[in-house]
Amino acid sequence: MSAPIVVGAGPAGISAALTLVEAGLRPLVIDEAARAGGQIFRRPPPGFVRPPAKLYGADAGAGVRLHKAFDALGDRIDYRPDTLVWSIEPETIHLQGPAGRDRLDRGPLLLATGATDRLLPVEGWTKPGVFSLGGSQVALKAQGCAIGRRVVFCGTGPLLYLVAYQYAKAGAKVAAVLDTSKFADSVRALPLLAADPAKLVRGVYYLAWLRAHGVPIHYGVRPVSVHGEAVTGLTWRDAGRRLNETSCDAVAMGYGLRSETQLADLAGVPFRFDAGRRQYLPETDQDGRSPAAAVYLAGDGAAVRGAAAAETAGRLAALALLADLGHRVDTAERDALRARMNRFERFARGLDVAFPFPVDLLDGAADDTLLCRCEAVTVGTMRHAVADLGAEEVNRAKAFVRPGMGRCQGRMCGLAASELYARLRGLPLDQAGRLRGQAPVKPIPMA
Repeated sequence: MSAPIVVGAGPAGISAALTLVEAGLRPLVIDEAARAGGQIFRRPPPGFVRPPAKLYGADAGAGVRLHKAFDALGDRIDYRPDTLVWSIEPETIHLQGPAGRDRLDRGPLLLATGATDRLLPVEGWTKPGVFSLGGSQVALKAQGCAIGRRVVFCGTGPLLYLVAYQYAKAGAKVAAVLDTSKFADSVRALPLLAADPAKLVRGVYYLAWLRAHGVPIHYGVRPVSVHGEAVTGLTWRDAGRRLNETSCDAVAMGYGLRSETQLADLAGVPFRFDAGRRQYLPETDQDGRSPAAAVYLAGDGAAVRGAAAAETAGRLAALALLADLGHRVDTAERDALRARMNRFERFARGLDVAFPFPVDLLDGAADDTLLCRCEAVTVGTMRHAVADLGAEEVNRAKAFVRPGMGRCQGRMCGLAASELYARLRGLPLDQAGRLRGQAPVKPIPMA
């Protein structure tokens, strides 16, 4: 049998690789990044001088531990950095790496593909100076630069406060934090968030630190428009629906995270709708084993729960893989990992309550607002696909007017397109369908 293949080298992928090596296997680890660590523990280029405590804050210890453990594996793994898995077939995976294109026989496949920002269209969101929250964090971690001198952070979710805190600590001026959720939402979520007291306390600390350092924080906000040829300000409505304007030279936006699921789709994994996360997710059992033969999922690519949960899920999925190969697995450890994952899941459900997705933003979007920036599909064009062309579900709308057919394959617009479709049809979101994964999942050279 071919060696196990781990796709992704963030906390989940690193943990899975360590577990497989402990069992005497030599897995193939494929990672798009130049160095292991994933998004949360993204490593800067050589010569970068900011210490881990500055890069990762309270998570620095975990990040350094994972980096060292992975680096120590040496030739006990077949490590392929700077390599994209762009397609998966029943017996083959297709790669694009530094040496060009390659195809490999499939062994057991463990997908640890992580998550990306979840975005919604607003007037001006594609202008120079507008970044996703994750993109603004990458700039700070990987390049040591801020996206602007005076930045507005807008959206919802714990990443909103974390990145604003990181920017303020790095010396950037945080003009405002504009949260679309209400403070009462966080209060309602406290019983669930208490499942992970350390994370809860850390989140409260970020909020308190920002307030103590004079950063304006507003709740129940609805962004209206980004203005200027390059960004000069953001217009927004407060909880009382009054218009406000904040001057800035950059905006970071994000409305939570979405799991990267395209490879799971190509690998034949069935999907189920998760109402709390408002997304179709790959089906797995409690250990990360999917119904598709020899395909396992771990980390935020299976369901967004955070870095600590991803590390735990990576080990649990690797243990499931080993058990299926006939290795003896410590059932006491497995049960302890399952219990830990249950606590992480409870906390994640609390985040869903604390930071609800502001789907009503789509109702007031002007027809000329870009929905799919790759294909220049506007909100009005999507309305035309539903009202005039009779698109029965979101994939038919994609066929008619092309949202999700561009370079990003729907990673930026896909969920927003589904949300808009459901609103236009008056349907529950799970009945809108989902944009199916297509190869290549990301652009590759033609030659």
